[in-house]
Amino acid sequence: MLKKLKLLAATAVLTVAAGTAMAFLAAGTAMAFPDKPVNYIIPFNAGGESDVSARLQQPYFKKLTGQDLIIQYQAGAGGAQAWSVLNDQVGDGYTIMGTNLPHIILQPLLQDPGYKTDDITNIYMFHFTPDALLVRADSKFETVQQVIDAAKAAPGSLTVGGVATNTANHIANQLFTNLTGAQLTYIPYTGTGATTPALLGGEVDLLWGYTTVAAGQGDKVRMLAVAQDERHPLFPDVPTFKELGIDMTGGAYRGIAVPSSTPEDVRKELSDIIGKINVDPEFIKEMEQAGFAMLNVPYDKVGAFMEERKKLYEDIARQLGSLK
Repeated sequence: MLKKLKLLAATAVLTVAAGTAMAFLAAGTAMAFPDKPVNYIIPFNAGGESDVSARLQQPYFKKLTGQDLIIQYQAGAGGAQAWSVLNDQVGDGYTIMGTNLPHIILQPLLQDPGYKTDDITNIYMFHFTPDALLVRADSKFETVQQVIDAAKAAPGSLTVGGVATNTANHIANQLFTNLTGAQLTYIPYTGTGATTPALLGGEVDLLWGYTTVAAGQGDKVRMLAVAQDERHPLFPDVPTFKELGIDMTGGAYRGIAVPSSTPEDVRKELSDIIGKINVDPEFIKEMEQAGFAMLNVPYDKVGAFMEERKKLYEDIARQLGSLK
């Protein structure tokens, strides 16, 4: 009888425990990930577009997970300093890192930055800053066709600023030439902070910038066209290059990566979290108001996306003479 009572008591305890566990699972609180703050490394200085977008993600990450997203900066060598040591971090899901295209493709292609493109485990590509052709507000150029006509009449006579060489801006200029036959003289600058004064001060006739530059400069500049599939919500009157018969879509892409030792299930969980943030209407609104364009490439589709971008960047690098 005593044995039977003990067995019944043990069964009751197990039943209650199982029921409690099931209740926690149903509530989404058992074995939750993450269960502590996540470190988000930005491979650039504070204040740039990678930082701005990460700051916008922070409160939504907290709302979804109940955990803080702690932003840290590891600037140097155009991002390579951070990307070269990404895989030295613990792969437990509590360290993530921002990534940028074309950086993580062109850097290893053209030099030895301490990492290879395939070393970077991207889990989500979440937005891009579309290439845009800009002029000063008082410029004589009001349309892209006027620029093309002037460039064809006197090849190389028009100057266009952009950030450095072998960058999204440099690639945009080469694509524009390929697709229109218009030869612009590309003038590289050290960063976006230098290109805008160059345009406003009259050092260059045009600027390869981004929608974010136009958003920041307001009525000081005129955006002639944007490299998106559809018009940007912040600039409904600005045509896309595609509308003008120029098949250009692209810009500077940003995503999130994890150390290569991170387990598959954790990679997918993080990808799902970023994906949920990316479809939040309030988050989309804030991103678009800042000039960003949304992009949704989750973990299971990142590989194909990267292969497509690799081919494009390699082809353009050869045309620019950067790659033999």
